[in-house]
Amino acid sequence: QVQLVESGGGSVQAGGSLRLSCAAFGYTYSVYCMAWIRQAPGKEREGVATIDSAGSTGYADFVKGRFTISQDNAKNTLYLQMNSLQPEDTAMYLCALKFRGPCGGPFWQYNYWGQGTQVTVSS
Repeated sequence: QVQLVESGGGSVQAGGSLRLSCAAFGYTYSVYCMAWIRQAPGKEREGVATIDSAGSTGYADFVKGRFTISQDNAKNTLYLQMNSLQPEDTAMYLCALKFRGPCGGPFWQYNYWGQGTQVTVSS
């Protein structure tokens, strides 16, 4: 049983920054992929960034150069540093865990999901 708990969301003006955190509890897998995925009302769920157990990262085109995914294995925590935020980034941001890699593939392959943290960007 794994629990993922996101934090760090909030309201910010366009051009601002936020850092999201995802704490993982009860995680024991040595091979995994973790992802940040966002969902806004009336829109499709979309992948934002991924990182695997080897430290390899991947990003959606719309966040390259603005967002950075990282992990602190000692703290069992995933991060998403978001800079140059724009109104179109407004969404619920969720972290998700796949207990076996590789990263990529459809969302249903992820085994555990957090409840999400809301990010709202005003113009």
